[in-house]
Amino acid sequence: MAQSTDQRLVTVFGGSGFVGRHAVAHLARDGWQVRVAVRRPDEALFLKPAGVVGQITPLAANIRDQESVARAIAGADAVVNLVAILHESGKQRFQALQAEGAARLAEAARSTGARHFVQVSAIGADAASNSAYARTKAAGEQAVLRAFPQAVILRPSIIFGPEDGFFNRFAAMAMTSPFLPLIGGGRTRFQPVYVGDVAAAVAAALRLPAAQGKTYELAGPSIYTFRELLEIMLAEIGRKRLLLPIPFAVAGLMGAVMQCLPRPQLTMDQVRLLKRDNVAAPGALGLADLGIRPNGLELILPTYLDKFRVRGNLPPRQQPKPPAR
Repeated sequence: MAQSTDQRLVTVFGGSGFVGRHAVAHLARDGWQVRVAVRRPDEALFLKPAGVVGQITPLAANIRDQESVARAIAGADAVVNLVAILHESGKQRFQALQAEGAARLAEAARSTGARHFVQVSAIGADAASNSAYARTKAAGEQAVLRAFPQAVILRPSIIFGPEDGFFNRFAAMAMTSPFLPLIGGGRTRFQPVYVGDVAAAVAAALRLPAAQGKTYELAGPSIYTFRELLEIMLAEIGRKRLLLPIPFAVAGLMGAVMQCLPRPQLTMDQVRLLKRDNVAAPGALGLADLGIRPNGLELILPTYLDKFRVRGNLPPRQQPKPPAR
């Protein structure tokens, strides 16, 4: 692990989340002093062992509060914004976090003299989208570039890895449900990217001068349909389940009802997102341009779905045979 003799300081907003915990570790290995700006710093203490003593410091900050943002960024050479939500609840709204919050961070970074800014957005960010998630992601990008033109924009496809919200969710569902839903028939295409590769891209965006002011679409080496992703997951955990096609109209009604729950499994906005493919645009800059060779889904998926497999933790091909009667 790199020693922290280089006193470059980076503030990472959302550093305790799924992508954040991996990004913080990569930045620490690159020699950065890392401030992890989160609403509840006591819940980010688990990140400290990812660096040497004193290298990683969680501190309280709320992306919706100007004063706490200014304190978190003061003296930082770089700022990384990983804040995002998949559904709205309470004060956590798409517009407040993904659009206004991103603008607030970029303006504060500019005013305090930070030299680098990395905005993690999403493939599909589109100001004209009928999805609030996609619209506010696009608004966040635009606001960041207005305030900080040399910022690096990273747009990942669906991200997979040990704590992901896709394969873990559907694998858990497969343990109790006789079927899994195929929204829109399961024809939407994805180009899943490994969380470790996204984290490496964050570190590379700060390390490579040529990355300044550019947008990168982060995607894995292969494209799959929604149906194919569920089939791969089911094969890995050794379970057979009916894949039930659900028309978008029906899924929209389901989302309208479920989004009223505290932790909805589906929302109307997510259904709107599923109507568009989530793959890198032809000719877009990507992981290779940041010096990163993407990891394939089939290589990583077997490493973290143990708890969902039939008969415990052994992969299906290694399951012990039942005793002879």
